[in-house]
Amino acid sequence: MSCDRVGNSLLAKFSAHGASDVALHIPASIVFWLNKHLPVNQDPTLQPPPAPPQITQFDWENPNNPRVISLNCRELPGKLRMQFNLDRKPDLVLVLDRGNVELMRQILIMYSRELIDLDA
Repeated sequence: MSCDRVGNSLLAKFSAHGASDVALHIPASIVFWLNKHLPVNQDPTLQPPPAPPQITQFDWENPNNPRVISLNCRELPGKLRMQFNLDRKPDLVLVLDRGNVELMRQILIMYSRELIDLDA
């Protein structure tokens, strides 16, 4: 993930098994919502996920990267299902295991310091 200069969105890039990487612009309001609602890891033996994909300048400049309009999350046993409603592409559904959820939670908390919370 990477924060824009203004502080109103994150660019998130996800890797999937058997598919190409997907980059999404996530508005700050959704980041702050996720910070409040993502489950916190309670397992001290949780293994870290593989290294995430790198975000480049091309990713920021790519006009094909959609913006997230809204997000629906559903917690499943050992997983989190996230359905991203996008502005110009079909909805994207990601299923993250516990290790990826915890990594994402930690990254979102880190970047939330650089984002502007308009609802605060």
